[in-house]
Amino acid sequence: MTENPHPPTGASYAAAGVDIDAGERAVELFAPHARRATRPEVMGGLGGFAGLFSLKNTYRQPLLASSTDGVGTKIAVAQAMDVHNTVGIDLVAMVVDDLVVCGAEPLFLQDYIAIGRVVPEHVADIVEGIAEGCVRAGCALLGGETAEHPGLMAPGEYDISATGVGIVEADEILQAENVRPGDVIVGMASSGLHSNGYSLARHVLLDLARLPLEGHVEEFGRTLGEELLEPTRIYALDCLSLIAETDVRVFSHVTGGGLAENLARVMPRGLVARLDRGRWPVPAVFGTIAHHGRVEQAEMERTFNMGVGMVAVLPEEDVDRAQAVLTARHVENWVIGRVEKAGEDADAPRVVLEGSHARF
Repeated sequence: MTENPHPPTGASYAAAGVDIDAGERAVELFAPHARRATRPEVMGGLGGFAGLFSLKNTYRQPLLASSTDGVGTKIAVAQAMDVHNTVGIDLVAMVVDDLVVCGAEPLFLQDYIAIGRVVPEHVADIVEGIAEGCVRAGCALLGGETAEHPGLMAPGEYDISATGVGIVEADEILQAENVRPGDVIVGMASSGLHSNGYSLARHVLLDLARLPLEGHVEEFGRTLGEELLEPTRIYALDCLSLIAETDVRVFSHVTGGGLAENLARVMPRGLVARLDRGRWPVPAVFGTIAHHGRVEQAEMERTFNMGVGMVAVLPEEDVDRAQAVLTARHVENWVIGRVEKAGEDADAPRVVLEGSHARF
């Protein structure tokens, strides 16, 4: 019997599409970024099976707040442009700015990266953005997971998500019942699209208008791709500063559903928030989408933030102080409306948008 000169090779994880060595190399590359995003309460270092965070005995009635989110189809733009170090900032923003709405200080965040094939440099870029976002939010990157999914995702594809944990005193929670008639609504400027509505934005700008991502757009002063990848503004520390300096009633993070639907979530029954569209400018990107897609105003306002990414509801006597705090923190802001008593109709909208935008 003649011996087979090419004996069959046994199956391996690498042959199945999972490269453990690449994963370890990715950890080596992103470790310096992850170490930037820390707090004194973090115990231990990278590489443990679980992240450890010490809750020092400095709270009276501490409540933990938790939020989970992702970035959505904005990732498709990052992949098309081969730019991966900004979507991590978006990820942190979507999580921590939900936490701070109830008054919680973000403590730590853990990320999850699902990827078709581990390219160490790409993973390191993603974590670089996540770490930068955590630094901007004042929270720690306590750990995470990178999962290689060959056969489920294409080699160049990935998706990211994260869960964040914050803390707030039980008697200092910000909630709808704090809002009073006569309260003033202050809007904080967004940095653009943030991380919502990208399915519509991509359909209009890339599919219908066929605008190239690398093409310069005069209204933006940069390329379309650069505009679409502008990171979501992180408001967490700005909001915590307002809590420390004013008697803020509540915040509203403007994400999917737009300004009206998100503000309605913190308006109690019997009250209505009346907003004047003419009080704030709308960034050019929204007008460009509306023009090229012939998108109606109602659809724009339900899909996008339209230039206001976070809202604070405050008593009138605190408005000047609040605006001074935000201005000192380089956050453009405007008084955009007031809270009034609602009519007798229990089903009436809790937020009413009036007037028109000056440049939209």
